[in-house]
Amino acid sequence: MSVAHADDADDYSRPTGETYHAEKALPSGDFYTGQWRDNLPHGHGKYLWTDGCMYVGEWHRGKTMGKGRFSWPSGATYEGDFKNGYMDGKGTYIDSTGDLYRGSWVMNLRHGQGTKSYVNGDCYDGEWRRGLQDGHGRYQWKNENHYIGQWKNGMMNGNGTMIWSNGNRYDGSWEESAPKGNGTFRWSDGSFYVGVWSKDPKEQNGTYYPSTTSGNFDWQPQQVFYVDLSECVVCTCQRIPVLPSQKMPVWYGSSSEQSSSGNRTKSSERPRRRSVDGRISNGEMELRSNGSGYLQVDDNNITESNRSPSLGNLRIQPAKKQGQTISKGHKNYDLMLNLQLGIRHSVGRPAPATSLDLKASAFDPKEKVWTKFPSEGSKYTPPHQSCEFKWKDYCPVVFRTLRKLFSVDAADYMLSICGNDALRELSSPGKSGSFFYLTNDDRYMIKTMKKAETKVLIRMLPAYYNHVRACENTLVTKFFGLHCVKLTGTAQKKVRFVIMGNLFCTGYSIHRRFDLKGSSHGRLTTKPESEIDPNTTLKDLDLNFIFRLQKNWFQEFCRQVDRDCEFLEQERIMDYSLLVGLHFREAAFKEPATPPSGARTPTAGNSDTRLSRAEMDRFLLDASKLASTKLGINMSTRVERTVRRSDCENQLVGEPTGEFYDVILYFGIIDILQDYDISKKLEHAYKSMQYDPTSISAVDPKQYSRRFRDFIFKIFVEDT
Repeated sequence: MSVAHADDADDYSRPTGETYHAEKALPSGDFYTGQWRDNLPHGHGKYLWTDGCMYVGEWHRGKTMGKGRFSWPSGATYEGDFKNGYMDGKGTYIDSTGDLYRGSWVMNLRHGQGTKSYVNGDCYDGEWRRGLQDGHGRYQWKNENHYIGQWKNGMMNGNGTMIWSNGNRYDGSWEESAPKGNGTFRWSDGSFYVGVWSKDPKEQNGTYYPSTTSGNFDWQPQQVFYVDLSECVVCTCQRIPVLPSQKMPVWYGSSSEQSSSGNRTKSSERPRRRSVDGRISNGEMELRSNGSGYLQVDDNNITESNRSPSLGNLRIQPAKKQGQTISKGHKNYDLMLNLQLGIRHSVGRPAPATSLDLKASAFDPKEKVWTKFPSEGSKYTPPHQSCEFKWKDYCPVVFRTLRKLFSVDAADYMLSICGNDALRELSSPGKSGSFFYLTNDDRYMIKTMKKAETKVLIRMLPAYYNHVRACENTLVTKFFGLHCVKLTGTAQKKVRFVIMGNLFCTGYSIHRRFDLKGSSHGRLTTKPESEIDPNTTLKDLDLNFIFRLQKNWFQEFCRQVDRDCEFLEQERIMDYSLLVGLHFREAAFKEPATPPSGARTPTAGNSDTRLSRAEMDRFLLDASKLASTKLGINMSTRVERTVRRSDCENQLVGEPTGEFYDVILYFGIIDILQDYDISKKLEHAYKSMQYDPTSISAVDPKQYSRRFRDFIFKIFVEDT
């Protein structure tokens, strides 16, 4: 990212808001010519970098915005839509080898519908996601072989058809660009082979049906992998050398650098620079990531590595790990040791490979395994320093298969929960009385369960398994294990707990978190404003944002919320929430003096230096984070601030203000183990006599689902 000093005596002699033509030779050696307003490129202009990169097109307040053309010294070009410095919208990219992509872009990545023509004669036309073929598409090789079907992460994956130029074809399941699972291979003469396909000959199984008695009985299915598909290699996309958003200059000395009285700084003064914590400096700055989700600035006046970013007058502390580490002497230290011993035993013991097609017996409530852990150890358990206890695994085959379905590696799972690092206990139990524990790497959350909740989970387990298997992008909580520790001795205490995925496992700081139900009674945080921090979970009446999703994401979001709510309604579940976390991409914020909704809201100040582009480019270039971007996880989008009318204290959705913020968004549906039992029916009857029945949480699952969706689809909208 280049730094552009734009001070010019002529700029200060012109009235604010006037647009005129300017030519700017910048100290870095870069050159700009085009329309200029308030000491920033605004309108049509050309920017030439010293390394040979060039942008010609529309600008808005110093950022490339609208139609434009970016060219690289290698000969690569992009022509199309730009948004906030990113290739975003419809555009055409031709790389230095001559490969051409024409289609949709989202934040420098091919995302949506697009066509890729390769210089070797191959062509792909279909859906893209995060820069790779993903969804439905057609790939044709130069030899006229072609594949039509599903893709995932740039590979043929799912149901699809491969047709060879000689008339042979394969119809069936694919995995990593090879037949896997059920499929049929047909020859042009009418012969066909039906069976289960795998690269492993031991797993291959099927039947050959010749069209005549003189069929090719010497043919082997493995020939498809090593002969027929040998030339069907999918070309990769050349990496874009430097992203346009990385080249965008930060404009210092602009009209936004004004004194509090509204007068411009003198042209003879060196432009002052604002750090991410709001301080002004004349020193040289170095930008880098501080590993906690913020950009850190080093200059002559700021050297502390742990300084927190500012939200105007409000200082947000760097997100600290929640909870208290369970060390020796903690009241639950022995329970933690028991849990870790049990998990290590359950996950680590040898087990036969399981198919995703589970038998009904695997879901039987009686399908549980008790193991005794004496302190001195046994034939199957190690000696330990905790007290003697019994360990129970509920439906072990089902949860082992769920971990496989969720791509959880057994070794990593054990390391997270049972490694040298202790668990952390959250400071207070939830409303239900359950306690929550987090693993040190924040990947997993462990919740203690009431017997009734355990019964609900076991009852709905078959439907849950089928749902998460059918819906790859489901937003409902991911469950990885259900267990029980029974202490021996006089107490005979039983502690049931479930292991879940932690929605906020991210390298980014979560600045705001909301628990949203779509009801208004009791849905306002009880904390005084001075005690609200990034770890405070705000509620419906605290919400002062509308979440704006890109078209593709919004459509997928609506489909998935409908599916998840239908599943929960069928299982008679209610009282669930949408948990939402926001990471604001601005490095500095300003806070309004009196937030209208009671929840403090960051608002961007014009005089603050915005450093989010560099942070986001690092995010986009990090392959591991790219791979984890999906619906509800690591989603880069915008939110719009809202305000509530003063005459309507229970107004759930405020009025849009037109103030937008770039965020990284996380969300998921949690608390899905409360069925509409007799206690909830009594609660509904009692509260309905005191409050508006539509405002309370305890309502029939069908009504709850309808109200929940109505609310969610008002606060999540398509970004137009």
